[in-house]
Amino acid sequence: MRYTPAAQWLPLLLSTLGVGASDADTEQLHKRALASSGPFYPSPWMDPAADGWEEAYAKAKAFVSQLTLLEKVNLTTGVGWEGEQCVGQVGSIPRLGFRSLCMHDAPVGIRGTDYNSVFPSGQTAAATFDKALMYKRGFAMGEEAKGKGVTVLLGPVAGPLGRMPEGGRNWEGFSSDPVLTGVGIAESIKGIQDAGVVACAKHFIGNEQEHFRQIGEAQGYGFDIKETLSSNIDDKTMHELYLWPFADAVRAGVGSVMCSYQQVNNSYACQNSKLLNDLLKNELGFQGFVMSDWQAQHTGAASAAAGLDMTMPGDTVFNSGLSFWGANLTLSVLNGTVPEWRIDDMAMRIMAAFFKVGLAVEQEPINFSFWSLATYGPIHWAAKKGFQQINWHVDVRANHANIIREVAAKGTVLLKNTGSLPLKKPKFLAVIGEDAGPNPLGPNSCNDRGCDNGSLGVGWGSGTANYPYLVTPDSALQAQALKDGTRYESVLSNYAASQTKSLVTQDNVTAIVFVNANSGEGYINVDGNMGDRKNLTLWKNGDDLVKNVSSWCPNTIVVIHSTGPVLVTDWYNNPNITAILWAGLPGQESGNSIVDVLYGKVNPFGRTPFTWGATRESYGTDVLYKPNNGKDAPQQDFSEGVFIDYRYFDKANSPLVYEFGYGLSYTTFSYSNLQVEKSNAHTYRPTTGETSPAPTFGNFSTDLNDYLFPSDEFPYIYQYLYPYLNSTDAKIASADPDYGQTASEFLPPHANDGSPQPLLRSSGKSSPGGNRQLYDVLYTVTADIKNTGPIAGDEVPQLYITLGGPDDPKVVLRGFDRIRIEPGQTAQFRVALTRRDLSNWDTAVQDWVISNYPKTVFVGRSSRKLDLSAPLT
Repeated sequence: MRYTPAAQWLPLLLSTLGVGASDADTEQLHKRALASSGPFYPSPWMDPAADGWEEAYAKAKAFVSQLTLLEKVNLTTGVGWEGEQCVGQVGSIPRLGFRSLCMHDAPVGIRGTDYNSVFPSGQTAAATFDKALMYKRGFAMGEEAKGKGVTVLLGPVAGPLGRMPEGGRNWEGFSSDPVLTGVGIAESIKGIQDAGVVACAKHFIGNEQEHFRQIGEAQGYGFDIKETLSSNIDDKTMHELYLWPFADAVRAGVGSVMCSYQQVNNSYACQNSKLLNDLLKNELGFQGFVMSDWQAQHTGAASAAAGLDMTMPGDTVFNSGLSFWGANLTLSVLNGTVPEWRIDDMAMRIMAAFFKVGLAVEQEPINFSFWSLATYGPIHWAAKKGFQQINWHVDVRANHANIIREVAAKGTVLLKNTGSLPLKKPKFLAVIGEDAGPNPLGPNSCNDRGCDNGSLGVGWGSGTANYPYLVTPDSALQAQALKDGTRYESVLSNYAASQTKSLVTQDNVTAIVFVNANSGEGYINVDGNMGDRKNLTLWKNGDDLVKNVSSWCPNTIVVIHSTGPVLVTDWYNNPNITAILWAGLPGQESGNSIVDVLYGKVNPFGRTPFTWGATRESYGTDVLYKPNNGKDAPQQDFSEGVFIDYRYFDKANSPLVYEFGYGLSYTTFSYSNLQVEKSNAHTYRPTTGETSPAPTFGNFSTDLNDYLFPSDEFPYIYQYLYPYLNSTDAKIASADPDYGQTASEFLPPHANDGSPQPLLRSSGKSSPGGNRQLYDVLYTVTADIKNTGPIAGDEVPQLYITLGGPDDPKVVLRGFDRIRIEPGQTAQFRVALTRRDLSNWDTAVQDWVISNYPKTVFVGRSSRKLDLSAPLT
């Protein structure tokens, strides 16, 4: 069923709601009304002929056609929190020798294990603007997950995108720009899945802050709310900003997508049929499976109808022993509330993703337990049952330290340099600040890195991993100083003013100050930062430390480790501050990577993946820190539309310090000879036709006796979730006081309709990522880049375009590359512009359309330094 465009019902709604309202109130009502999620049913079923999925679906069909109903339910339902070894697992199929699928974090490494690596954050990887490095990082992470027995790696991240710079988990993603994030997530997915592990793109969608994402978490912080936050996003903004990188993920062949905790347009993301059925599975043609975030499922049959394929970790609430699915899903299929084709579609999607990455039914065993690092313990952690070996301490690191060091170094952004860098055997080096040194209690002493003690290598939360070691800047700089014969001292405190002054006021000193700002996931509170940052200042007196040292020492270098931008307005222009570097979250090789940059072993080419505003207010967006809707769902209106980060700064002429895409080098480059070549692409044709009918794989018994829990000889595990019924009385078996309603009584019309469905004009027939013509090349743009400096270096040319309309950003990023150029040499920068690159989302026709407004292409070194331009005819 198609939803009705807002243009048809909005005027009536406004006339009803806006009576007597001010102009500002009416405008807000208008924007809120545009942010709607109309119902979309039925849930689109898989397309076995989809590009890149043909072989996987053939194998999935051969496997799923053998399964009983109970076995299909087992594939879709987690076994419960702490049920087995991984952070999430579904049931196994012993009859076919199929072990449980292991779903496990995370965005920077394998969470909660040992002998694994800690990689730089996605944000730091994005700062490299290097597609090959993004892929290499993803492949290495996939190799480590594969080596531990992980089936689905819960990453990479495109949500949060980075709407607010204070967002706690922005560092897990890539950038506040959708194109840079789209490249980052696509290359990471390719790498992870080429290594033989299913990638999981998350969190879908609008999950831009930690405050109020979960009811229990918010109540634990003293907020009395009954429903989670609603991110209210209009159709145009959704397509042109937040959905854009997920389209790239789908086109890259991602096997799974995780739906998010919060609501979107006042409908929970994991049961929002507009998001899952229409945008993801229908328009984008996603062929993998949708997995819930942990405890993000709120209904049973309704979430199945809305497009959810797997529930994690399976229980309604951690360790409750109850599930919306499991036995309830078995009952729902038996009584027809969930049609047979829908459970078959769930199982097919899961197994197609499994086979697509090259996995076989006979998988390698899971060789770790997330719940303990002890060698022996209970395999069923919650029940304390099955005492055996649970950790084999398999070392999966290989040579990944080299990749980590390279990404961290090449993702370091040189923001300022008046000539003090690169260092050349300085006579006297003084290193200042807690961020340069170790956590006194060890790098893993805080649960999920939930503190800010010592050098910051990664943020906190489920997106973390245990360090095998952490090379601190202090240790690495001291090692370099010893090699060079440099005098070296450090004060690893932010508060030792007298000792610091005594040190840095000596003759011939080069002072390097290390400072940081941290954030993470909402279940951990660090110094009042409930996941999201309270502000954009440096932590632990960092700003005063920088000001003091630079007032005492005329050669002060500042290194910032942070989860996003910080305010540097008060001190960045101080002439005594001769260099500033943003080193992001570099992972385990932190010290080595910053030494590589400081000493010129790596000529910096990192570019900032976000804007550095002059003030907190200059961003135009902020976290919603207090409920604004009584006890009901807090309402967060994305009323700025597509204007976030540099797009907002350009529109509002908001004060900034360093623009998006900015970064310096130890050499110089010139840009010339911009050429635009138009392609002979065909005229765009909307998709037409309809799908095949929903496929099913055989009948099943409807006798409840056939689904009872097995005999007493079958071991029952406490809190473990099974597909079996505990009674032939369906109402008792469901534990649902409302059991007995038919599908037609509580599900929307067409939810169970398995007949052929019309294809959306914007969708691609068997083409994941949308209408395949969106990716036709319309123009090829080239420019010459010359290294005009004395040493070899990498330049990062960037291509921006103006879409030309009155509601369009001044410029938007559409392409980039990293090019190695020797002194005096010239290299060519080339970008192919696609139809999607030049299009806007038309809310009336529900498709991408190239407007008649004039368009211009720019090539330059940042969003504000655009050396070359040409019209697109």
